[in-house]
Amino acid sequence: MPSREEAKTVIRRLHALSGSTEIVRKAAARELARWDPLDSNELLHHILQLARGGWEPATCVLSAFVAALGQEAASIPYADSMRRMAEVQSLESVADLFETAPARKEFDEGAAARADAKAFTQSLGHIKQQARLTRDPDVLTRLATVSDPSVVRNALLNPRLTEALVVRMAARRPARPEPLVEIWKATRWSSRHAVRRALVFNPYLPPEVGVKIVPLLNANDLAELAADSSVHPSLREQASRLLAG
Repeated sequence: MPSREEAKTVIRRLHALSGSTEIVRKAAARELARWDPLDSNELLHHILQLARGGWEPATCVLSAFVAALGQEAASIPYADSMRRMAEVQSLESVADLFETAPARKEFDEGAAARADAKAFTQSLGHIKQQARLTRDPDVLTRLATVSDPSVVRNALLNPRLTEALVVRMAARRPARPEPLVEIWKATRWSSRHAVRRALVFNPYLPPEVGVKIVPLLNANDLAELAADSSVHPSLREQASRLLAG
């Protein structure tokens, strides 16, 4: 089992990395991949504790580790058994990271497609290109309401997109899960506190994404989340455990 000091060594190594968020996330995945599931869970447990304790390097790399569990799972051997092992190990805060369940609320896919078709008559290819390249803030605002994830993915790359608009996209209700997941994957935006809050408090967000955001919130956010009956119960329980821990 990795000790607390070994976990600190891993954290320092990743914290010292230069490059994009993606590089650090892939490095986190490689770290998890070199341990067996029991040891990987123990490593995550130490990182969570150190981050909640306020150690800055751990706080900085925690987002890379939780993102790796979702976006780099294919490169982590036995990732699918880590939750079961975490439960056996009584590491509840780690087991929480692997929650899978339907969102608290769901927006019918057909209704979302009809709303898109009513609002936009152009071809999907044209809308995607416009989302990525438009210089008109009003057009970009309209395009940000599309439920097609490929359009949202392109809008998130538009250099004229603002944090305020991304927060509105993340908080939009009703919403399909796919656009919300695209926002979470866009590291340029999902690293921002206001965007994380908007996502995690949205009852249309899939819990498997929400549980990876909750550990990144501050104590005030956790207290608010724990008391919010509109979000998925798993997120409220996770927030309560992190506060208690």
